[in-house]
Amino acid sequence: MLVTIIRSPRKISGTIIAPPSKSMAHRAVLCAALAEGRSHITNLEFSKDISATLGAAAQLCARVRTGADDAVVEGLGHFVPLAAPVDCCESGSTLRFLIPIASLTGQAVTFTGRGRLMERPQSVYEALYREQGLRFEQSAAGLTVEGALTPGSYRLAGNVSSQFISGLLFALPLLAGDSTLHLIPPVESRSYIDMTRAVQAAFGVESRWQDENTLVLPGGQTYHPCDYTVEGDYSQAAFPAVLGAACGSVTITGLAPDTLQGDAAILDILRRCGAVFTRTAEGISFEKAPLHGVDIDLADCPDLGPVLMVLGLLCEGTTVIRNAERLRLKESDRIAAMEAELRAVGGLVESEGGTITVQGCADRLHAPAGVLHGHNDHRVVMSLAVLSLATGIPLTVDDAEAITKSWPNFFEAIKPLGAEVEHVR
Repeated sequence: MLVTIIRSPRKISGTIIAPPSKSMAHRAVLCAALAEGRSHITNLEFSKDISATLGAAAQLCARVRTGADDAVVEGLGHFVPLAAPVDCCESGSTLRFLIPIASLTGQAVTFTGRGRLMERPQSVYEALYREQGLRFEQSAAGLTVEGALTPGSYRLAGNVSSQFISGLLFALPLLAGDSTLHLIPPVESRSYIDMTRAVQAAFGVESRWQDENTLVLPGGQTYHPCDYTVEGDYSQAAFPAVLGAACGSVTITGLAPDTLQGDAAILDILRRCGAVFTRTAEGISFEKAPLHGVDIDLADCPDLGPVLMVLGLLCEGTTVIRNAERLRLKESDRIAAMEAELRAVGGLVESEGGTITVQGCADRLHAPAGVLHGHNDHRVVMSLAVLSLATGIPLTVDDAEAITKSWPNFFEAIKPLGAEVEHVR
């Protein structure tokens, strides 16, 4: 699908509601599915990723009934025989959270996916499964695991995706014995680990940090059903936040001030760039202010990478984004994808490994020679939309349907802020 984004003649202004946190929703759905009994999860956005997790839960161990923005998940208290592979669509969280859970089912479980999902590395799990003599087979067609993980001491790198750590957190407390996770420092994305632990605690499963690198997971635990409301998503709110910082007059509602989400770092990053905003009971309101480049560590908030590259173009001076290596292993190589599209409008962007350098050049940007590419990546598409609105340069972007992966209503949500969105086909 092609869309053209145009800033309307009036200035950017208005209020936008942050969509529900995709990260928290994944975790709540799985905890509810592993519990025996009825849980009601409210404030859901049925993106493709969340739909994949709900579908997997229904295949494995739960009955699921969805409403307009909620779901009732009734955990069966046992796993059911699988009649078909579990389709994770393009959701890395769904796949990596479910692999250890699959070891509890007593059967071979095959996962399938789309896009680049089956190309994304699973070496952490593969090594653990091989060490325990369990089946782990991965190909472009799918991934199959079989055999039960055992309780005990696990040692894994702390600078890998936290999704591996969260997957073990979901499964190991259900084993008979106690387990420990020793994370080899540096431990990145710690906030995502603590988000998993917080949602688990709401469903009655506990773990604790023994020290800054060691998690203790008591065995013999059970998940208990509960009612859970998903909080607003800071990673998605980053798109209107960058727009508000550059243009002013944007208010974002629905964001919890006491969140564990690592992507809440967007507010501190914007503040350091010179953004002016105030937080009230109604939301976070931005005023127009001159912005300047800063040094950004992306280790704990990798999903912010694409929109921060746009931010760098809108700032005076140089923005350096470090520890961004994992951006190359997402739905696209997000570093290469954003470099290509930003250069097409005159952006000055360079990268070496996981370090990205962006030169502020908002006054020198120009309309591209043709269509920009969304690279089948929701965060690339949404970042380019922010660029168009902040600069006033109309942009036509392909693969725009990629937004359905995380924020299906994105284009409708930005229209009241001053966006005109034309669907070319």
